[in-house]
Amino acid sequence: MTIRTRIAPSPTGFLHLGTARTALYSWAYARHHGGQFVLRIEDTDVARSTQDSVDQILESMKWLGLDYDEGPIYQMQRLDRYQAVIDQMLAAGTAYRCYCSPQDLEAMKAAQEARGEKRRYDGTWRPAAGKVLPAVPEGVQPVIRFANPVDGVVTWDDLVKGPISISNTEIDDLIIQRADGVPTYNFAVVVDDWDMAISHVFRGDEHINNTPWQINIYRALGAALPQFGHLPVILGDDGQKLSKRRGAVAVSNYDEAGYLPEAMNNYLARLGWSHGDDELFSREQLVNWFDGTHLNKSPAQWDPAKLAWVNAQYLKQADDARLAALVRQQLQRKGIAVPDGEAADAHLARACALFKDRCSTTVELADWLAMFFVPAVPSDADRAQHLTDAARAALAVLGQKLATVAWEAPAINATIKQTCTELGLKMPQLAIPVRVAVCGRAQTPSVDAVLALFSQEKIVALLQNS
Repeated sequence: MTIRTRIAPSPTGFLHLGTARTALYSWAYARHHGGQFVLRIEDTDVARSTQDSVDQILESMKWLGLDYDEGPIYQMQRLDRYQAVIDQMLAAGTAYRCYCSPQDLEAMKAAQEARGEKRRYDGTWRPAAGKVLPAVPEGVQPVIRFANPVDGVVTWDDLVKGPISISNTEIDDLIIQRADGVPTYNFAVVVDDWDMAISHVFRGDEHINNTPWQINIYRALGAALPQFGHLPVILGDDGQKLSKRRGAVAVSNYDEAGYLPEAMNNYLARLGWSHGDDELFSREQLVNWFDGTHLNKSPAQWDPAKLAWVNAQYLKQADDARLAALVRQQLQRKGIAVPDGEAADAHLARACALFKDRCSTTVELADWLAMFFVPAVPSDADRAQHLTDAARAALAVLGQKLATVAWEAPAINATIKQTCTELGLKMPQLAIPVRVAVCGRAQTPSVDAVLALFSQEKIVALLQNS
């Protein structure tokens, strides 16, 4: 059997972190088994679907590196296919027309509730032997309902949860096509997965209650069932379910916030799956290890601090030229102009190499490197503590000496030490005021390496006029 998985986001908003994790697992499972991964856009919610959402989903998938073998496939371009299956089911008696109005349904369910019964469709328009159906009302366009089996149990062996059974008495006759001819989710997803030969369906466990309907529709169509794996929800750091209405849960937010896609994939993979005690691993290792086992049954909790730690590890390993391009984007978002050209790119890359070990994101890295393009402004507290009259006098002496040395870190370091000796200062008594005057901060990487990244003229002028 060829392994075929899919991800099928709805374009009613951004790509959610939970959907991104499902996409990652589906992608990794297909790649592990040498199969195919399909992208489908479930856009039958016409009122809420937007092209902007489609574009953002595609960009987020691209950023994460989740390449797909087929797609994007749009449901609204498959309406003829859905109609053909509906017609087939009507002819076979596995679906029927229902003329109940919304008011009829509400009255029906209110009466059930008053009697202490479960709210559900009562089968008014379901054909049965010897049953006389109501007269068809004029001018009413019917919905199409699936004739769900009235007894028996739907059972499947879930890839995550294990065996699950739900009685058919717990579910009613699902609407599979609206009055406007657009199919509903539970019907369209079955036809899509059937036509696309999807073998394994990973999705959130909020879909568990949909699965019995879908399995029954598969069986009514005589279609082979895929294997289902329902993933637990991701909880926010407040213990509540992540949702589009709460918090920074769009994948695109993390791109803009300075996270690397390989770090995001690593972190998302560990939110519900593990390979021993491995915390950091490459895409290649994920593909090699992800065989569908070791998926957690319990919800995972989003931990921003852990994600920042993971991202920091990847920043340290990242190519400096690549980081320079990302930092340039972050600086531009801040309205800071960065010169173009090979020399400027090389300079930015050298700066990234020096500062990246201190950062968790490219935003933090850009905050550091902004001082090479706009003057750094020390805090009032740092200025009062470190730029005293005595310190400024020492800085002026250092600036004079630095004006004539070879502009490289060893020579700068030797000059700082010489100045300390001549003025009777300890190294921190001069180095910290230099940092504050030049970088606006009391703590930086090695001060000689930092100064070497500036022009000699700029440093001399800063020190002499601090």
